[in-house]
Amino acid sequence: MAREADLSSSREGLLKHGAATLSRDSLDNYSSSSELDLDELELLEGQTSPRPRGEWSPSKRKKKDNGKEKEHKRAQKAKRKGGWLRSKICWVVSAILLGGLLVLLGGFQTFVYKKPQPMDGLSPPWYPSPKGGTYLQWQKSYLMAATLVSKMSLVEKVNVTTGTGWASDLCVGNTAGAFDAGFPPLCLQDGPLGIRFADHATAWPAGITVGATWNKDLMYKRGRGLGLEHRLKGVNVMLGPAMGPMGRMPGGGRNWEGFGSDPVLQGIAAAQTIRGIQDEGVIATAKHYIANEQEHFRQAREWELPNAISSNIDDRTLHELYLWPFADSIRAGVGSIMCSYNMVNSSSACSNSKLLNGVLKDELGFQGFVQSDWLAQRSGVASALAGLDMTMPGDGLIWADGQSLWGPRLTEAVLNGSVPIERINDMALRTVAVWYQLGQDNQTLFPIPLEGNPRPNFSSWTNDKMGHLHESTDDDTMVVVNNFTDVQGDGKNFHGRLAQEIAAEGTVLVKNKDNILPLSPSGGPEHARGRRRAKYNVGVFGEDAGPNPKGPNACADRSCNDFTLASGWGSGAVEFPFLTPPIEALESTFDLDQVQITQVLTNDLPNDWSAVHGTQDLCIVFITSDAGEGFASWNHITDRIDLYPQKGGDDLVKKVAASCANTIVIVHAVGAVILERWIDLPNIKAVVLANLPGEESGNALADVLFGRVDVSGRLPYTVGKSLSDYGPGGKIMSKPNGIAPQQDFKEGLLIDYRHFDANSITPRYEFGFGLSYTTFTFSDLNLKTLKPKTLLPSPRPNATVLPPTFSTLLPDPETAVFPAGFRKLKNYIYPYLDNSTIKPEPYPYPSGYNTPQPPSPAGGGEGGNPSLYDEHVSVSVNVTNTGKRTGKQVVQVYVSFPSDVTDVSTGRKIDFPVRVLRGFEKAEINATETTTVEVNLTRKDLSYWSVGRQNWVMPDGEFTVAVGASSRDLPLQGSW
Repeated sequence: MAREADLSSSREGLLKHGAATLSRDSLDNYSSSSELDLDELELLEGQTSPRPRGEWSPSKRKKKDNGKEKEHKRAQKAKRKGGWLRSKICWVVSAILLGGLLVLLGGFQTFVYKKPQPMDGLSPPWYPSPKGGTYLQWQKSYLMAATLVSKMSLVEKVNVTTGTGWASDLCVGNTAGAFDAGFPPLCLQDGPLGIRFADHATAWPAGITVGATWNKDLMYKRGRGLGLEHRLKGVNVMLGPAMGPMGRMPGGGRNWEGFGSDPVLQGIAAAQTIRGIQDEGVIATAKHYIANEQEHFRQAREWELPNAISSNIDDRTLHELYLWPFADSIRAGVGSIMCSYNMVNSSSACSNSKLLNGVLKDELGFQGFVQSDWLAQRSGVASALAGLDMTMPGDGLIWADGQSLWGPRLTEAVLNGSVPIERINDMALRTVAVWYQLGQDNQTLFPIPLEGNPRPNFSSWTNDKMGHLHESTDDDTMVVVNNFTDVQGDGKNFHGRLAQEIAAEGTVLVKNKDNILPLSPSGGPEHARGRRRAKYNVGVFGEDAGPNPKGPNACADRSCNDFTLASGWGSGAVEFPFLTPPIEALESTFDLDQVQITQVLTNDLPNDWSAVHGTQDLCIVFITSDAGEGFASWNHITDRIDLYPQKGGDDLVKKVAASCANTIVIVHAVGAVILERWIDLPNIKAVVLANLPGEESGNALADVLFGRVDVSGRLPYTVGKSLSDYGPGGKIMSKPNGIAPQQDFKEGLLIDYRHFDANSITPRYEFGFGLSYTTFTFSDLNLKTLKPKTLLPSPRPNATVLPPTFSTLLPDPETAVFPAGFRKLKNYIYPYLDNSTIKPEPYPYPSGYNTPQPPSPAGGGEGGNPSLYDEHVSVSVNVTNTGKRTGKQVVQVYVSFPSDVTDVSTGRKIDFPVRVLRGFEKAEINATETTTVEVNLTRKDLSYWSVGRQNWVMPDGEFTVAVGASSRDLPLQGSW
């Protein structure tokens, strides 16, 4: 039965190395692990086939003219009546053709779907779901939350945990609140680059650009700006930052939302962002948990397959790589975590009890609430038992149909005993506790709206002032939904200033032959200023340099690569309040009395372009590479199947460089781009990787090109010479290998630079690399022991705070019935039942459900055992600016583990990457001056995850600590 598969177990335990040896069944014996339970199966009965991918694009914002809409409906109805006979004939013909097609496809389906599938149960059961409120720093909030939740009825608790449905209220996600108890509805809104679907808000640089700054202060400030703007717009929960995907595959469609392809860089950037967001009182959301590394097949039914892709991953890799930034986020106090669409070891990420209950809530001590990605919930009762606390947007399997896997089904499940009342209490309690923890009970900052009135001051569904309060329902009432509140700041506090600073500092210079950069406003290199008498000719080439004549928001959710590229696409994208294109900034920066600019804002140059446009002293060429979320595509691209520039970018560069002796290439891209077709051409003097800069794109680029700031960005990923350089694990699975696509993470820890190092592959530009306009030297490495080595962390501390308790008596079912005279809106999700008849039916709990699991020895605090964060080594180094101008250098600390390590619990030899990043600091240093930079290493930094011990182990032996400017420029090394 599907429900049994939902929570099946394995003797091997979660993701252990031994799991790889389990037998695989063919489809004939395959029990689906798509996390369907009886609730989902019931909803699927009679459903039509899923909508094609992209058809429901959430960004199709409606500007309704109600009269016109009704007229259109009447016309459509008449058309259907008049065409009934034709439709009947068409159906007969179509049925015959379809039958033949199915026969032809049968062989193909057998070929594809008969491929072996992993057996169910690679993740063991972990029950019951740990209760929140067990740490001192959360005690006050949980006590206040317990008082409030104790006043809630059952249906109010369900309201707190179930969304009202897609587009049923003003935000992309909404809960209905518990007004009688005094708890408001919550607004949940994307996202990581700013406020999605909102006006007068900042379009910030993307996460990948922020990662490229390697600047902790800017990471925090951007988070603070994000939090402030969300709060001023009336948002309770911001759906960001993203730290999954990690960047296992350089072409992953959503890599750009995160901060880079290393767990430490991701973790530090995520934690700093979260602190900034939550210091403004807005609940941050760490996403997507976990191993959501590609868009192809990420979601059941979205890619015309009934199951999502399964990321099959071992326990050690999970902990040391993909889980690391989530642990840092929890340690930073994040209020919410979003579980992802994909399966992990053939169990849905949103119904995986080991990952949610065992790892997240027990081992990492997560005190907030787990919410599903939108329609990522694949089961009803099972997901509640497995640790899911909130379902979003509330709909179950189909967008905006009002059929929830929770809502009234959760009410009934509690009343019939399928979901213990302790679980629903904890689900509601966690959400309310986070609300208190972030100070959202402060009605000055978060005014509680009157019932039925909007809390946010904008609508996700229309740009007009007037609109529907419940867009996807049959309520035609028009109210003021957009107040057009400007949250961008002004004057010195204008957020565009900070966005410009971040974009400039996240720009990476990878080539600067003859020091052609920085440029002089009078043209040419700054160091050659004053030597010319005639006008200097500058040619600007490429579509990416110019503005979109249809406006920066012409493509829904930015799902195209037209003109200048400043953002990827999807739910992480935002509306640009403005977008400064590079050509505008170049024209305003060059002295046009001394410089003649020729602009050719197209990628299609004639072969004789130089004869047409004249001889250029300097050429600046702009090229792009774009990707985005799986619900949309551009030119059949979601993930990038190859890493070459798009829209003929390589040919454009080669044509210009063939006739222009001083060519500078600017690349705006979502990640690594293969540059090999032209990078070594003698006329290519400089290459700038500008990532995704956001609204101040042109101004930030001009700051860098003209040296108004030192170019100090460093690569947050490796730039290889070919896609194959990244190894088999670096390639997108673009064709399914089964009805439930299986993606084995066989490379383990060796992604990005770790793979390059392990296989002695020379990259074009290594992780952490970036040039400056000045020069630096490193000296005087000093390693100081702060705490001696010990094999294991301290024993897990005993809990000093007990979670709140509630009555376990079930309420009278009559209290859960729709009130008399209640007006139901079509497709709106309510917690009420139609009648009070409850049929107690034994729920088939999975094997192991009644066997409580022992607490993890790696737990005991937020982010894990507190002793994991004890500092054991102080690493200090002197950095000298040997150039002629002030500049910024990133001091990067890498650790190589001892050789010949054997895990005594298993007797197995432990292999390590050649080196791993374990810390960094960015320092601004004046010319000729020296500064001392210190980075401290924790126990966790110096430990590996032992599958046998289920704990972090610091191995005996000699560690090598290397310090320098990139993963392959490490002039100083010491032993500890």
